[in-house]
Formats: sequence, structure tokens, C-alpha cells
Amino acid sequence: MLLSELSWPRRTPRLSLRPARVEDVGALWAWQSTPGFTHWMPRLHNDPEKFAAHLTGVLDKTLVGSLGDALVVSAKVDVHDPWSQDETAAASAGTLAEIGWAVDPAWHGRGLGTELAAELLAICFDGLGLHRVVAECFADNAASAAIMERVGMRREAHYRANSLHRDGTWRDSYTYALLAEEWFAARQAVSTTG
Repeated sequence: MLLSELSWPRRTPRLSLRPARVEDVGALWAWQSTPGFTHWMPRLHNDPEKFAAHLTGVLDKTLVGSLGDALVVSAKVDVHDPWSQDETAAASAGTLAEIGWAVDPAWHGRGLGTELAAELLAICFDGLGLHRVVAECFADNAASAAIMERVGMRREAHYRANSLHRDGTWRDSYTYALLAEEWFAARQAVSTTG
């Protein structure tokens, strides 16, 4: 199943999420181009045309979320095939996703990242029926790592000096993951105790 085939919008306590559209470029550029925003992000957003071209190229895996009338979050759900042996490749096709998120700096520290990441997991497991979800961050990005841990993801890897930051320094990174069975078990445990 594709993201576009799910029912939209999806709602969290504060956000309304939907697939990104070309016309979202301006609203996202307004905050993703602010000084300091890209420190931990994989892309430096300093050119509006390059930003627009990038977003247009990844619309099929990009979601946006609004709070009222303002787009205040963006996210990726990049579904792909896991590593597998040739004989099992067809059975495992499209069962893994990498998720990622960005929050308007004006809304940092208010729990929107956690709210968004939790909904991304619901989209992946409930909506898309995936087997495994992963997320990565620089080890120094404590806020992102904390979000992953709050939504129940497990740190599976701590890579030493494997990522070259744009400031020229080699940085450690973390990989977090969660399996569908773990996610469903955690939801079941909450529903039986709550």
C-alpha cells in the first residue's frame, strides 16, 4: 500500500496530517530556511529553487502537518525493501520504512515532534502494514533521540564517527528501530492497563 492510498487527513491531538503538495513549498520554506534550522538536518536549505526541486522530488514520501492554518511540521515515510536473500526478496518487498521529521522552530519544545513521530508509527504499522520502522540521528541531537525513545523505539546502533557533519567534523550517529509486533504489544499493554 502507498501513503497516497490511506485515508487523509490523519489527526493527532493537535495536528492534521496529509501528504505534501507542490503548493506547500512556500509555507515550509518560510521556517525550514531559518538560521539554525538545518544544523542537524541532512540538507542545507539555503536556496528556494533547490528546496522546491527537492520537495517536488520526494512528494510521494513526504507528509505535512498543520496546527490551525499553519504548516508547522513535515515528515518523511520512506518505504523500501529490507536486506534479504534472493529467495525471500519478493516476500519482504516494501516492508521497511525510514521515518524522519522536522518541526517549525517556533514550536520546538512543545511536544509536537513526539506527537508527530507517534503518528508516523501508527501510519506505518496500522495504515501501511509494515514489518519494521527505523529512524536515524546524529548522536549529539539529543532532542531527536529523546523523541525516538519516547515513542517506544529502541536504539539498535551507536556508530562511532561515521557521519561527516557540514561543519567538517566526524560525528557519531544512532539508529533506532521498532517492529510491528513490538508496537502492537505496547498498544495492547496500554489499553489493558488504561
